[in-house]
Amino acid sequence: MWPRSLQHHAVCALVGVLLGACGNLGIESKKVDYKSTGKLPPLEIPPDLTRPSADDRYVVPDINPKGTATYSEYTRDRSGARGSATVASLVLPTTTRVRVERDGNQRWLVVIGTPDQVWPVVKSFWQETGFIVNLELPEAGIMETDWAENRAKLPGVGVIRNFLGKFSPYETGERDKFRTRLEHGVKPATTEIYISHRGMEEVYTTAVNTDQVQETMWQPRPPDPTLEAEMLGRLMTRFGVEEKRAKKEVASVKEAPARARLIDGTDGSTLALNDQFDRAWRRVGLALDRVGFTVEDRNRAKGLYYVRYIDPQTDVQTKKETGWLSKLAFWKSSEPPKPEQYRIQVTDKQSVALVNVLNKDGSQDHSDTSNRILTLLYNQLK
Repeated sequence: MWPRSLQHHAVCALVGVLLGACGNLGIESKKVDYKSTGKLPPLEIPPDLTRPSADDRYVVPDINPKGTATYSEYTRDRSGARGSATVASLVLPTTTRVRVERDGNQRWLVVIGTPDQVWPVVKSFWQETGFIVNLELPEAGIMETDWAENRAKLPGVGVIRNFLGKFSPYETGERDKFRTRLEHGVKPATTEIYISHRGMEEVYTTAVNTDQVQETMWQPRPPDPTLEAEMLGRLMTRFGVEEKRAKKEVASVKEAPARARLIDGTDGSTLALNDQFDRAWRRVGLALDRVGFTVEDRNRAKGLYYVRYIDPQTDVQTKKETGWLSKLAFWKSSEPPKPEQYRIQVTDKQSVALVNVLNKDGSQDHSDTSNRILTLLYNQLK
């Protein structure tokens, strides 16, 4: 087996030859071309499940290790016979109005339609984009994809990239996942859609260009607002917006200043946002998504997010030389500690909103953990 560095050079040389042969074909490169790392051949249906009679092009396995409800169960409980409807029949009409809004480096869509109507459209969008929907929490308005590789970052374009994917172990060394959060809009019968990105990159832990077995590890990389905007634009087309118009709207929304500051007091730290409550609530929610918190519940009237945190290292797929099917970090012999639960409170103080971490008793948390959480949020909101 050649060292990975030699494989890399060999593949690049091959790509150069292929590009020279195909340079005049006018093939354009894509910005995103995802392939989920979790895709497997079709599985047999377990004895306690029945295959739906609807078109199953968009069916993915329900990954439900912790007993959370899937959308299929949610729909069956709430809609009865309607649960057998196809995804295509749930697509909103093309007359539905959708617009993009922006606050600092955060963008979101506002769609005319209830979250119940919008949910299946968003789910089918991610599946058609090449992702497995790994987590569904309709009651919390949370949907999350599996880790996936952006094949558009492989060298070459079009048929060359497809060739590399089939006959070469060459990979980008990056993985992406996206979380979608649906909330009731300010106006009745509207839904706000937020998309947040999380990324990981593979780095060497041993010296490169040596004869020894090369080992790697995965580490987080910063969220990419450009990717979030790209996905929002593509989602707009799923709601009937023409592609050129969607790209223009996502790119042309005027950026508003987004400011935050950390205040150190005798009773602990506080994060102050120069925003009204509605804007601060949205910004904090998206910041929680970006840094890896899972919002289990929220109470907007009280300004509370109920969250838990999972270290990205325990969530990403580690790559091994034995094959592309990899092990997850939480499969290690020693079980990781159970994620802690926290309450994040957003309080309206006229022209300023204050963000605090509360303990189980509902009072302000003064621990080092609380300070770290506020620092993580500050880095996203400043």
